[in-house]
Parts: sequence; C-alpha cells; structure tokens
Amino acid sequence: MITLETQSEFKRGVKDSLPIMTGIVPFGLILGAQAGQKGMSVLETCLMMGLNFAGGSEFAAVGLWTSPLPILTIITMTAMINSRHILMGAAFVPYLRHLPRRKIFPALFLMVDESWALGITDAKRREQAGLPPFSYPYYIATGITLWLFWVSCGFIGAWIGPMLGDVSKLGFGMAFPAVFLVLIRGMWRDFQAAIPWLISLVVAAISYLLLPQSGWYVIIGTVAGLMYAYFAGDDK
Repeated sequence: MITLETQSEFKRGVKDSLPIMTGIVPFGLILGAQAGQKGMSVLETCLMMGLNFAGGSEFAAVGLWTSPLPILTIITMTAMINSRHILMGAAFVPYLRHLPRRKIFPALFLMVDESWALGITDAKRREQAGLPPFSYPYYIATGITLWLFWVSCGFIGAWIGPMLGDVSKLGFGMAFPAVFLVLIRGMWRDFQAAIPWLISLVVAAISYLLLPQSGWYVIIGTVAGLMYAYFAGDDK
C-alpha cells in the first residue's frame, strides 16, 4: 500500500528533478539526432538510451558507430567512462545497505550523475534536520523522471535528427555543464572538501590532453582525487 508520505516524497522528487531538464533535454535531443545521422533506427536509439542510461558513454558509443561495428572498442570505452559509477555507488552504500535487493537494483540502475547528486544532497539535508537520511521514494522519483525525459528526448532527436544537419552547431552543448555546476554548488560545503574534486578535474584534464581518443582520463582523474582524499583526509 502506498502511503501519503510516499506519495508526497515521490512528488517532491519529481519537482526537484524538473529544473535539471534544462540540461537533459538538449543533450538527449543531440544524442538522438547524432544516433539517427549515424544510421541507428529510432528503436535502436531508444533502446541504447533506455538500457544504458549514462550520457557520456552513449555519446562515445555513437561517436564510434561505424561499419563494421567496433564492438570491443565500444564496450571498452563504455566501461571506462562509466567506471565513475563504481565510486558513486560506493557513496550510496550507507543509504542502501538496509534495503532489499528488489529496491537496490532499480536504485542503482537509475543512478546517473544528476539523480546521484540530488539523492546525496537531499540525504545530507534530511540528516541535518534530524530526519531519516535517505528517502527512497524521493530518489526513485528523480531517477524515473530523468530517465523518461532522457529517452523521450532521444526518441524525438532520432526522429527529426536527419532533417537538422549538424546539431552540435546549435550551441546546446553548454546546457549540461551549466546544470552540473549547479548540482555541484548544491553539494558545496567548503573549499577544503572540494580539493579532491579540483584535483580530479585538473588531473583528468591533463590526462585528456596527453591521451587523446581515450577514456583513461576518467579513471586517472578519479583515482587522483581518491588518493588525495585518502592520504590527506582527516577523521572528522
């Protein structure tokens, strides 16, 4: 039975995720359009976006989409780019460990950068307010909303993409970085806590310049930030 509290938390999750659509919509349209221009059908595009649900690796896969299809290269690149989800999932362990698997698996499937950031930020706020730190209905609502918008925009993009030409020239690419900065701002505590993020960014940028056409910069940047946090962290 769905309680009134569950309904309220679900609605709150939907409401909080709606502003994120400013980044999801244009990127979904661009990805769908690029997939269509690469020869992928609308169904293939929607299946890719719905089953993978990880924007960065999907853009990489579409960029590598040629004939014959380099399956091993696409799988390797996807795994490398999505490796950050291992750390994101680890951060969720304190909030999910008490849940049954039938709830954990959907939560992890819906875990993308945006839903993860919203879930972690909300958990911190609830903890400070003396409430149970993690609201499962809230988090699931954010994930489902983002998933539906993502796949829907991919469908539209794949449908009309062949008629648009080079959609990257429309300037939509700035929307997602802008939304990501807003998410980071919502998680901000102080400069000291942000140092691992900064180190990850700098190291990843340098690795990207030194290792072009490679996804290793994701892993290298992540490990650099973790190493700093481990060795320079305190016990607070």
